[in-house]
Amino acid sequence: MTYNFTKKLNVKKEYDVIVSGGGVAGCAAAYSVAKRGCSVLLLEKANILGGLATTGLINLFVPMCNGRGKQIIFGLAEKWLRDSAKYGYDTIAEPWKDGQPTEYTEVRHVQCYSPYIFAFQLTEEMVHAGVDLLFDCIGVEPVLEGDRCVGVITESKSGLEMYGCRELIDTTGDADLLRAAGAPVRRGENFFTYCTKMITLDGCKRALDSGDMAKLYSGLSGGGINLFGDGQPADMPRWSGLTVEEVSDYLIRNQLIVLDKLKASADKRRERDIATVPMMPQFRTTACIEGDAALRVSDAYKHYDDSICAINDFEHRDHLFEVRYGTICRGDLPNILTAGRSASGIGYGWDLLRVIPPAILTGQAAGEAAVLAIEQKTDVARVPIRALQSRLEDANVMIHFPDEYIPEDRSVVIHGKRAAEIEGGHF
Repeated sequence: MTYNFTKKLNVKKEYDVIVSGGGVAGCAAAYSVAKRGCSVLLLEKANILGGLATTGLINLFVPMCNGRGKQIIFGLAEKWLRDSAKYGYDTIAEPWKDGQPTEYTEVRHVQCYSPYIFAFQLTEEMVHAGVDLLFDCIGVEPVLEGDRCVGVITESKSGLEMYGCRELIDTTGDADLLRAAGAPVRRGENFFTYCTKMITLDGCKRALDSGDMAKLYSGLSGGGINLFGDGQPADMPRWSGLTVEEVSDYLIRNQLIVLDKLKASADKRRERDIATVPMMPQFRTTACIEGDAALRVSDAYKHYDDSICAINDFEHRDHLFEVRYGTICRGDLPNILTAGRSASGIGYGWDLLRVIPPAILTGQAAGEAAVLAIEQKTDVARVPIRALQSRLEDANVMIHFPDEYIPEDRSVVIHGKRAAEIEGGHF
C-alpha cells in the first residue's frame, strides 16, 4: 500500500546559517558563526548538546599533543578541554595542568570529564554567543533550489516546519542532510563496541578515599572490540549505522549482553548499579562526505597550502597531519559544509578526524568558512583560503605544524601495520 503525503510549509524563520547536529563539531561551527555576528540556528535531536562526547559517553579529549610534550591541537578544542575541568572532575596530567610543559615529557595531554556538566557548559556557550538552539528537533531534509540549499525541514513537537538559510553545515555525524541532498559519501563499518558506566560500592570507596569523583565509575560493556577491530567475532556484523534495522540490531545485541553480565553477578546486585548508558549508538564512522580532499595516513608530515588545522595521531606518538579545507566541502555543493565525523577521511585517516579535538577544529573551520562565503558572496569551496586561515589563526588554531616536530624516522606504523597496508580501509 502506498501513501501520498503533501503539506505546504511556510518558512518559519530565516537564518544566515543552519547547523544540523549539536555534537562538538556542530557546537564549534555554530559558536564560530555567532561570534562573527551572523544569525545561526543549531538543531539537536537529543535534549543535551555534545553528541557522542556526552550522550554517547565517549567523554574523552584524546591526546592533543605529539607525545613528546609539544601541543598540536589548540583553538576551541583547547578552550573547551580546559572549560570541562572547571566544574566537574578532571584527569589532566600534572605536566599539562598549567598549559604546555616547558620540559620534555611523554605524558600526553588528555582530559576525561563529566559528560553532563560539559553538556550544560556547551549550552551556556551557545546561549552566550547568541546561537538559536532547538532541542528535540531533527533536521529531516534540506530544501534545494537547483544545487543550493535554501532551508531545512525540521521535525519536532511543533510538527514539520521549515527554516530558511543561506548556508548549511551538516554535523549530524552521519551526513544525514548531505545524503538527502544527493552528495556522495563513503559508508563506514562499526565494530561490536558498547560501553556503559557503572557504580559499585568499591568505586564509592575509591572516590571517598581519594576525594575524586573520577574514581567513582567503572565500565560494563556489551561488545568490547577496540577501534582496530581486534577480536571482532567472525559471525558478528559490522554495522554502517545508516538504517533503523542496523541501529536496532546493534542496540539489542549489546543490551542483552550487558543484562547477561548483570545476571551473572546477581549475588552482588546490592553492591552495584548501572549509572548511565549511551543514549545514542556508539558508532564512530557511519558516513563521511567524499570531499574535494580526504585525510589519509600517507598525508603524515606533509604541509598543505589549504590546511585548516594541524592535528596529531591520538593513538600513536609523533604522527602529525594537516587537514585540508576540501575535507569539509565539495565544489558541487555551493553552500553546504560538513565537519566532525562526516569530514572526508579514508581508512585510519577517518578515525583521526572523527575524535573530539579534530571534530571541534573542523567545526570551527566550517563556521568561519560559512561566514566568509556570505561576506564574499561566493560558494563555500571558493572562499579565500588565506583569509580563512587567518581567522582560524586569530582563534589560536595551529594551521601548519612546525618542521622541528617531525621525527627523523618518518615511517608511519598504525597498530603494527605500515601505512601502505591500511590506506584503503579497515584493520
